[in-house]
Amino acid sequence: MSRLGNLPFTGPLPSRAIGQRGAVIVPQATALTANPQVSEIDWGLEALPLRFRIDGEGAVRIVRAGPVGAASHTEGPGLPLVEIQLSGSGRKWSGERSVETSAGARLLYRGHEADGDGTRPSLRIDLADPVTGLVVEAHYRAVPGVPVVRAWTTLRNEGAADLTVEAVTSLVLPGFGRSTGRERLARIDVHWAASDWLAEGRWQSRPLRELLPDLSRFAHEHGPRGCFARSSQGSWSSGRYLPTGALVHGGGHAWAWQIESSGGWRWEVGEHDADVYLALLGPHDREHQWRQVLRPGEEFTTVRAAVAVGVTAHGDDALTAALAALTRYRRAVRRPHRDHTVLPVIFNDYMNTLMGDPTTERLLPLVDAASRAGAEYFVIDAGWYDDDAEGWWDSVGEWRESAARFPGGLGEVCQAILAAGMTPGLWLEPEVVGVRSRVAEQLPSDAFFQRDGERVVEHGRYHLDLRHPAARAHLDAVVDRLVADYAVGYFKLDYNINPGPGTDTGTSRSPGAGLLGHQRAYTDWLSDVLDRHPGLTIENCASGGMRADYALLAQAQLQSTSDQQDPLRYPPIAASAPAAIAPEQAAVWAYPQPGSTDEEIAFTVAGALLGRVHLSGHLDRMTPHQHALVAEGIAVYKRLRADIPASTPLWPLGLPGWEDHWLCLGLRGADRTYLLVWRRGGAGEQVLPVPHLAGSRTSPRVLYPTHRPTGLGWNADQGSLRLSLAEETPGACLLVFERDS
Repeated sequence: MSRLGNLPFTGPLPSRAIGQRGAVIVPQATALTANPQVSEIDWGLEALPLRFRIDGEGAVRIVRAGPVGAASHTEGPGLPLVEIQLSGSGRKWSGERSVETSAGARLLYRGHEADGDGTRPSLRIDLADPVTGLVVEAHYRAVPGVPVVRAWTTLRNEGAADLTVEAVTSLVLPGFGRSTGRERLARIDVHWAASDWLAEGRWQSRPLRELLPDLSRFAHEHGPRGCFARSSQGSWSSGRYLPTGALVHGGGHAWAWQIESSGGWRWEVGEHDADVYLALLGPHDREHQWRQVLRPGEEFTTVRAAVAVGVTAHGDDALTAALAALTRYRRAVRRPHRDHTVLPVIFNDYMNTLMGDPTTERLLPLVDAASRAGAEYFVIDAGWYDDDAEGWWDSVGEWRESAARFPGGLGEVCQAILAAGMTPGLWLEPEVVGVRSRVAEQLPSDAFFQRDGERVVEHGRYHLDLRHPAARAHLDAVVDRLVADYAVGYFKLDYNINPGPGTDTGTSRSPGAGLLGHQRAYTDWLSDVLDRHPGLTIENCASGGMRADYALLAQAQLQSTSDQQDPLRYPPIAASAPAAIAPEQAAVWAYPQPGSTDEEIAFTVAGALLGRVHLSGHLDRMTPHQHALVAEGIAVYKRLRADIPASTPLWPLGLPGWEDHWLCLGLRGADRTYLLVWRRGGAGEQVLPVPHLAGSRTSPRVLYPTHRPTGLGWNADQGSLRLSLAEETPGACLLVFERDS
């Protein structure tokens, strides 16, 4: 470590070198000859360098971000490294934006520290507000080999009075569209994904200039007040939009980002001084009722955020390259776990099958059929605890087996699962307690979400606050008992309510701060559970995909992608999921049924083969031929699954539209490229561009299904595949391109 100490800025910084050369840019501070009162810090990877400039008064700006040739490589006036909204301080320019804050503009350089050992290059820039005594640390971290920067901010009150923070950015990057005149935004598109229950991850794009109208800044001598923003609401982090997005520049560069927060987030894109900026932040006051009081000596650290850059090269368009970089980044920052490389096949009894009504009699035939199909986990979903004559929805929380459903005990079924060569799994909704549950009276009121002294009630449930030791002890006891009593090796952790902005109990003082505190305590609890039970696999679910973010997915091994029960509506969800979730973490339902045709069985089974297979359906009622068709798909998956964690996603037809007839998801690896294609209607033939394979010695072949002819026409010179599927019915197929030996 090297450091420029916590000293007031007094002039140019001494020249120095920190770290090592190679893929990592040498962090340095160099006095400019043109202006001896201005110094610079260059830091980052060669693919994503950042340049910070310190002016003569000590203000620090990012003036350049991105590789040579990118729009963001052009230097501009920049923005403060950190934007902070303090009570009593306000903004310098009123509007809806998170930038142009008064406190952010006051921050002055105190020093910086860079670690350039090449493993996890990092930079910390220390700033201070001379008015309030607030000290700010802007943190940046790189992942070698991946064009990504991860950032967060730490605040510490070194003043004499309490400070109330209403908003603070994790990362601000300017320079995405620096140019002059009316055309400066004309070549930039913004991409984002709307989300809803049963309709997750609906990506769309618009030209940025349509979203940010030209206001003739030079006529008014002021910049705009607005921006284009997306944010979360309540505790479903992906209930309205995904916490990710992208900017694509027509010059062949793209920037994709994600915010790692289950407790509120916002991203925004706007114009500032003939430039385009991106601001990423966690919860804030206006949208999330978040305020953080810092007493003298107290600290607060923001949520993490990450930005990746992609360039058009080697057959990849810039957006695909940026999303591929985010995929590699997600793998680098999550908790190591065997599940990420083994990718066991999961059978779950719920979807279009038992639907929350399991019994020993119904489960045992499914156990046998699932094992014969190739499943390796068997998960008993909702309802296993249901012994209440009035229904289980508002009585859950104790998580003890139903004697009526399991006359021989739940252990009888779990032993049958083990005897069939599978690992037992159970569904839990750990954060909720039904209003009629005995647990609601046994735990203290402070162990639940409250607002204004009343417990928060949502859809017949109370919400546990995992900051409280009694709530945590209750869940620890539940998990430890289920693992010990039933040899549970898999938990599906669901989350079916959105209790609003949060809880104002304890020291939070605002609901949003309480929600963020709970969410951080929840991920800490998950980490502790996995420390105690390292063989466990945990699935993150929230009414399907309503809480899909990498605060949770850095701990949980899998993410449910949807509760969608219509097989024709699932393809756009499955195809788009790897844009926001590493494919080996994206659980996709495959629910073939005995009443289905061969084509319908193949359609739903194929749709899960490039993610994590969540098998369901009444396999026990199928004919031998139907069961063999399902087992064929699972056998194909087991042959290819080792390639999934080392591959990155691509979309030959673009990110899918909700009503598209043809959809295609690909995975690109070192030696093989897989294409999963769905046809829901329209013409029976489609051309699929695969430009990265142009000129290569390869040819496609169908992996699944093999029971019907599929027309393939490969043009190696152009790198395009002409695919024909029968028009009389929806169809799907999985193909592979392998290098010819």
